[in-house]
Amino acid sequence: MELKSIDFKSMSMCKSVSMEGLMKFSSSFLDSKLMFGVNVAPSFCSQRGLLTKASYSRTSYDATRSFSKKNFLEDIFSDKINGTNHTSLYFQDKWLLDASDDEYGGVLVNSDRLPSDPDKFAFVLRASLSHWKVKGKKGVWLKLPLEKCDLVPVAVKEGFQYHHAERGYVMMTYWIPEEPCMLPSNASHQVGVGGFVINDKNEVLVVQEKHFTPALSGLWKIPTGFIHESEEIFTGIVREVQEETGIDTEFVEVMAFRHVHDVAFQKSDLFFVCLLRPLSKQIMVDDLEIQNAKWMPLVEFVEQPLIQEDDMFKKIIDIFIARLGKRYCGLSVHQLVSKFDDKLSTLYFNTVDDPNLNCQAS
Repeated sequence: MELKSIDFKSMSMCKSVSMEGLMKFSSSFLDSKLMFGVNVAPSFCSQRGLLTKASYSRTSYDATRSFSKKNFLEDIFSDKINGTNHTSLYFQDKWLLDASDDEYGGVLVNSDRLPSDPDKFAFVLRASLSHWKVKGKKGVWLKLPLEKCDLVPVAVKEGFQYHHAERGYVMMTYWIPEEPCMLPSNASHQVGVGGFVINDKNEVLVVQEKHFTPALSGLWKIPTGFIHESEEIFTGIVREVQEETGIDTEFVEVMAFRHVHDVAFQKSDLFFVCLLRPLSKQIMVDDLEIQNAKWMPLVEFVEQPLIQEDDMFKKIIDIFIARLGKRYCGLSVHQLVSKFDDKLSTLYFNTVDDPNLNCQAS
């Protein structure tokens, strides 16, 4: 077991002391440092010459024990060296947070092995920060599950900041070096999709949503939605169309995408307009989100006043019509593996396999 050495302001304190004197000093130290929440670099020093030619055996920490000052002192200061009980002023691994190194010189704290007691967590958090600083670590990532939300105020008090939150946890970060923080920010975008589905009768699949802004009242629009976590654009739009209308489709390509800022909680928005081919005809409306759905003639869809009065809608319709007239080609799906990360990625780009197909931009 690795031991973490700690120095005091006076090296004379490292001299041999009796167990009684040590416990009195340690009790006073804990009262002033731990119980009153003062930041401390919890490093202790050993008696001179005590560690030479010594073998160690330690008892692992019992998480079921209550976190009292008495138990804390017993765990830290009761060691066996060559079978004999001794007192050493060393900080043990078990009093540091369980963590692993990331590839950028930072630390990832193991959220499954966090203490439940806020007082104990406060102590080991301070100890760990001191240890990581000595080790030259940079960013600290601390994931606190919902069931351990009592630890959040402790982390905030020690200087941690919120990074992001999901349903079951909050992610917090701490930047150790005294230099500008290089940790990446939280995700800056949400990703939406919309699907143009047109059948062999030149009809477009359209919907009217139950919840809409007054400005869009009466508008028949293409099915839209958000991409889920770890979901591809081309599978997400197929799912959204099926959920809202019951129509099964096949993804063809991305025709265009829109980028806009400050949409929801200061986040930006990427919206991908996709072309899909219908595989079924019978509409089944999703009663939770959709008021109505139908197949609408393309001409009737294009002539809606709300579309004709909006530059963005008009341009999207122009692209769609150009695509139907084979005067424009969008971005099709190609899945490739990169040697940089050995992961399967989806690349969207324009390619023409049919030499008779005219795909010049409109």
